[in-house]
Amino acid sequence: MHKYSIGIDFGTLSGRAVIVNTTTGEEEAVALHEYTHGVMDEKLPDGTPLGVDWALQHPQDYLDVFRITIPEVITKAGVTPGQIAGVGIDFTACTMLPVKADGTPLCFLEKYMGRPNAWVKLWKHHAAQEEANRLNSIAEERGEKFLKRYGGKISSEWMIPKIWQTVNEDPEIYDAAERFIEAADWVVWQLTGEETRNTCTAGYKAIWHKHDGYPHDMFFRALHPKMEKLADEKLSRILLPMGTRAGTISEAGARMTGLNKGTAVAVANVDAHVSVPAVGIISPGKMLAIIGTSTCHMILGDTEKEVPGMCGVVEDGIIEGFFGYEAGQSCVGDHFQWFVDNCTTAEYKSEADSMGIDLHTLLTEKAARLLPGE
Repeated sequence: MHKYSIGIDFGTLSGRAVIVNTTTGEEEAVALHEYTHGVMDEKLPDGTPLGVDWALQHPQDYLDVFRITIPEVITKAGVTPGQIAGVGIDFTACTMLPVKADGTPLCFLEKYMGRPNAWVKLWKHHAAQEEANRLNSIAEERGEKFLKRYGGKISSEWMIPKIWQTVNEDPEIYDAAERFIEAADWVVWQLTGEETRNTCTAGYKAIWHKHDGYPHDMFFRALHPKMEKLADEKLSRILLPMGTRAGTISEAGARMTGLNKGTAVAVANVDAHVSVPAVGIISPGKMLAIIGTSTCHMILGDTEKEVPGMCGVVEDGIIEGFFGYEAGQSCVGDHFQWFVDNCTTAEYKSEADSMGIDLHTLLTEKAARLLPGE
């Protein structure tokens, strides 16, 4: 009897599940679920308005992906839960949320539902730019060596600026949050019933280093006195490497997904970085470029080097035994969407409608007929 693995990819607007034959590598079935709440960039579900550059999500949407897509791919593939050898997760990053010690998101609690900082901050949430700028200045003044591992700057999209924004804007939410956790790790927690953290998101998005760990407590105190013990009290110094097991499906996870209790669940990974071995890159010398809502360029190296302008380098961050280098652009697919929404003419819209296609497809077809430079 064949064995199968299930992979779930949590993107910006939807989650997708795929079931793969572990012997042949063939995809047997795919299922997709679009997030009910999408990206909340104007208001919360209760109508509370959001400011400029906010991008939030609803954690219930992630649970719905498990609930809907996993049973669907099992049914489509014509297999049984007993044939599923394991489950793997990848997620956008840094997509993070504040939770209680048992994993309950603060935004699930009625008293915090109208508080923006209680919700999931999506990877493209840029409202922590002021905090990122100040963090970079303080790190430079203190001579923090971690800056060079990230090309000279920490992004507003990453974990620490987003946490600092919470402290500055809503200290009650910061105090109520017993954990700040990557959504990648949170969804694994919901499957296994055990909190785990992965080295990939910690290394690329939370200023963690395999040998040095997180920055010193005094650095966090320099950001805000409340943050001095951040690493020990609200993050975790216990991290699991890529390709290892986070745990197994719990009773609650089995009820949610239809999988058997005890099915293996892999340590979470980042949506881009998990693709490197999948395309056959397992040694230095080849670069993978992924183009989507954003772009990510990744390459493996044998040594840790400082590269100005890169997003980061993490030992074992992509594949164990190598240094994973990352660079890219945060606004690509979103940029094209902005252009389509704001810079196309009524004539193009009419032409697309008459052809029964969307504007993206029309512009792509027109661009394909142009020579370089035209």
